[in-house]
Amino acid sequence: MSTAAPSAEFLGHPKGLFVCFLTEMWERFAFYGMKALLLLYLVKHHGFNDGDGYLLLGTYAGLAYALPLLGGLLADRYLGMRKAVLFGGALLVAGQFGMAYTGSPAAEGGRDALAVQVMYASLALIAMGVGFLKPNISTIVGRLYAENDARRDSAFSIFYMGINVGAFLASVIVGYVGERLGWGYGFALGGVMMAAGLVQFVLGQKHLMGQAEPADPARLRAPLLAGLSLEWLIYLGALLGVVVVWQVLQTRIDFEPLNRLVGGHQVTLTELVAVVLGTALYAWFAVLMFSGIDRVARGKMLLLLVLTTVSALFWGLYEQTYGPWVALAERAMDRSTFGLEWTAGQTTAIGALCVIAMSPLFAWLWPRLDRAGLNPGYAAKFAAALMLCGLAFGVLAFACAHPGADGLVSLWWMILAYVVLVAGEMVLSPIGLAAVTALSLPRVVGTMMGAWFLFSAFGEMIAGRLATYAAIPPGAEGTVSAAQALAVYGPFFTQMMWIGLGAGLALLLATPLLNRLTR
Repeated sequence: MSTAAPSAEFLGHPKGLFVCFLTEMWERFAFYGMKALLLLYLVKHHGFNDGDGYLLLGTYAGLAYALPLLGGLLADRYLGMRKAVLFGGALLVAGQFGMAYTGSPAAEGGRDALAVQVMYASLALIAMGVGFLKPNISTIVGRLYAENDARRDSAFSIFYMGINVGAFLASVIVGYVGERLGWGYGFALGGVMMAAGLVQFVLGQKHLMGQAEPADPARLRAPLLAGLSLEWLIYLGALLGVVVVWQVLQTRIDFEPLNRLVGGHQVTLTELVAVVLGTALYAWFAVLMFSGIDRVARGKMLLLLVLTTVSALFWGLYEQTYGPWVALAERAMDRSTFGLEWTAGQTTAIGALCVIAMSPLFAWLWPRLDRAGLNPGYAAKFAAALMLCGLAFGVLAFACAHPGADGLVSLWWMILAYVVLVAGEMVLSPIGLAAVTALSLPRVVGTMMGAWFLFSAFGEMIAGRLATYAAIPPGAEGTVSAAQALAVYGPFFTQMMWIGLGAGLALLLATPLLNRLTR
């Protein structure tokens, strides 16, 4: 725990909080701006089919959520958080500007091979950059406050708001620039703003109160191999990792029985690695259960394992918002409202706006339910989150079955779906982080927090795989009609609805048993 010394303050908090707030806001601006455009860019510019586009989206996002485990470990033991954030930010800027090179649109002769490879390399840079920046900017925030500082929770609420402000601005601005002015301009804008965030971090690092420095600076600087210091070996190793991720993003496993099992689209190398990691984690957990811990601690850990597993399914459903939801908005939606026409990518801003609006409501709700003795347990909350997620898909399924006179779905149906979906997010996402700290054995809380984020990465990959079942082969002219899109998306959303409702109901029925585990 930090024993941070007093520092200059702004609005009652250390100025370092707002340095981190702005850095995270612009990092999320770049990341979510990329996600808002990526599927449309792949399909409309490079001629990817829907299935391959969904899988790449899931693989890229999954790696971006998995690599923070590596970035956090290296920062804790060697680099320190400040250096990790600077390095990660530099990789992000390079990746965003690399995406600005779009080459020629796919034509009858095929794709622009150079531009596609530059895209894969750029996505690898961004994923690795997120891995170094995201976990460590959060850690710095915690270290700015002494162990018993009552302002800590408030600080993370402010910091979390930065994430959603960045996501909202990215979807609105990058979505418009990319689709209306040119894909490269949208990606480059993300790079410009990330660079601005990095500059303000450098200028404001004096406000971090020395809480983000390496654990052993002398060891970090000392020559270790071929005259290179440990610090430079870490940087070179990360760049080598970028090359590995570059190849992983485009590697498919061509094994027909396995491909048939998952709906005909080739399995990605990342999915196989995820299965291995997940199996290893469950095996470690099984060993832990028989390592001499008492019955109550064992029950709490079992409950946490269930919640962590459920979270992967929730995110697998939730992240359809950047896949089939965007495709629906592009192909079969009247996106006009209040005299304005949104782009398909801009519709992803609705989710971030709902988070910003609902966060204060839920922050107010839980303490009051607790005082009244009505606060549901963790399992019941997660069950509600899954069912709300299912209901959100039900809204869109109904909308697809009842288009307007013009054959298009109204944007208002998507707004309603987002309201329901984000209500589910509010019941699961912040509650899950609290559950990890409350239910874990003290000696493995860091590992379980890592597992929580790893299962978020698994959820991204699940999302990409599920979305392949909504893939639509283009017509003779390379287009998809609104009627064709609704005929596919309606049944797909219905299936997702039943998965969410069914899983939520099963968890709700198991709640009394799970609650008994912790008594």
